[in-house]
Amino acid sequence: MRISVIMPTLNEFANLAARAHDFDAQSDPWEWIVADGGSSDGTAARAAALGARVVTSAPGRGLQLDTGTRVASGEIVLFLHADTALPHGAFDAIRSLLGKAEIVGGNFALRFDERTTVARIFETIYRLRQRAFGTYFGDSAIFTRRAVYDAIGGFGEAPIMEDYAFSVAMREHGRVVRLPLAVITSARRYQRRPIRTLWTWISIMTLYRLGVAPGLLARFYRPNGP
Repeated sequence: MRISVIMPTLNEFANLAARAHDFDAQSDPWEWIVADGGSSDGTAARAAALGARVVTSAPGRGLQLDTGTRVASGEIVLFLHADTALPHGAFDAIRSLLGKAEIVGGNFALRFDERTTVARIFETIYRLRQRAFGTYFGDSAIFTRRAVYDAIGGFGEAPIMEDYAFSVAMREHGRVVRLPLAVITSARRYQRRPIRTLWTWISIMTLYRLGVAPGLLARFYRPNGP
């Protein structure tokens, strides 16, 4: 099965070479689609030079993911952040999992790229949240069958929580599974203010589940920031 990697970008020039290296270590067939939201640092040209198909989009992660997926040719779509590294064997693991008809998608275990106490606390919280509620976010590399993505209707225009909503929607179409392989994602989101970041995450999740509109929540947290 062909895997289409859909990557939303906004000024991610520095991360692209590492992602290209990750993909070269994976098994064929696959394609890499970069959906750029208006980068000013040469991201689009760099991605094209590294072999990605580049499409442009209005900024906003959900919009960019949908723009990229519209041109994808794979039976499987993998939504990957530019600062998230795939483990060796990731594509084989996805294909093996989705070879089971009852499984419609899933994500990877998550580790951060710094091995500090704070990083381990964040990883534990993430793991326990998925175990307790079955929900997760895009930094753990969500994947699904293209047919399931189409049935869900994509990510939509919500400026925040689009990945959470998509993970919930997948469960309506079948079983989702977290692979034991871990992606390594950047700790840049919380490095400077870990306590404030954790409090923001908890607050946004709580308010979202209480029905507060994503547009209002986005004022407190910029999901597409560098």
